[in-house]
Amino acid sequence: TRWDIIDIIGEGEAKTKEIRQEMKNRGYELSNPGLYYHLSELKDAGVIEVSSYVEEGRGAPEKKWKLAREKIEIDLVGSGE
Repeated sequence: TRWDIIDIIGEGEAKTKEIRQEMKNRGYELSNPGLYYHLSELKDAGVIEVSSYVEEGRGAPEKKWKLAREKIEIDLVGSGE
């Protein structure tokens, strides 16, 4: 799920609504809280960040996301400690 979110954001930016729609197009059935959970986890890991807020009428502004970094390093095997 998170790799697909990263792929959707890509080298540009994507609004939360756009991410939700593309995830649906890819066959995911995520609730709003489910999507925000994954976005929050990616943000907390330093992978994505909020680039701006978009005002669209009434209510809270929508977040626009971008990648916080282009590369990440993952240890697939423990260090043996």
